Amino acid sequence: MIKIIIGTNRKNALSKSIGILYQEILKELGVKSELIDLRKLPNDFVFTALYENNGQNEDYNQLHDQIKTGDKFVFIVPEYNGSFPGILKSFIDGMTYPNTFRNKKCALVGLSSGIGGGGIALSHLTDIFNYLGMHVLASKPKLAKIEENMSNNLLTNKLYIDLLKSQAEMLINF
Repeated sequence: MIKIIIGTNRKNALSKSIGILYQEILKELGVKSELIDLRKLPNDFVFTALYENNGQNEDYNQLHDQIKTGDKFVFIVPEYNGSFPGILKSFIDGMTYPNTFRNKKCALVGLSSGIGGGGIALSHLTDIFNYLGMHVLASKPKLAKIEENMSNNLLTNKLYIDLLKSQAEMLINF
C-alpha cells in the first residue's frame, strides 16, 4: 500500500485535490493507497509529540504509525515561501529517527501558484529524505500555476495528469 501525504494543514488547500487524484490514478493501476492528511495533526503536536515527548501524544502516534508501516510514499508538496510547509518539516521531525524512512521509497509532487511548480521545495525535501536514507524517485512533477490548471477542485491540465500517471507507474516499479 502506498501512503499519500498531503503536505500542508491549510484548509481548502489544492494539495488534497491532487492527493485524491493521485489516489484515483493508483486505483486505476491496481494499487491500494491511503491518504494521510496533515490537517488531522493535533494542534499542539510540536510541543507534545516531538523530541523528548516522542511517543507521548496518542493522536500524533496514530499518524506516526501509519507512516511507520509504509514502504512507499507520495508527498504532495505545495510551495510555501520558496520551500515546503513548516508543518511537513515538523511532522517529519516527529518520526522515529532514523528508521522511519530509512531504505523506503518515495515520490514527490510539487505545486505552486507561481511558475516554479515547487521545484525548490522539492529540492529541499529531497535533501532531507536523502539524509534520512529514503530513496527518492527522480521523476518529480512540478505543477506550476496550479490555480489556473484546476476547475472545481479537478486538475484540467492534461500534461499534468499524464505526468502524475507516469510517475505513479514508475513508483509502482521503483
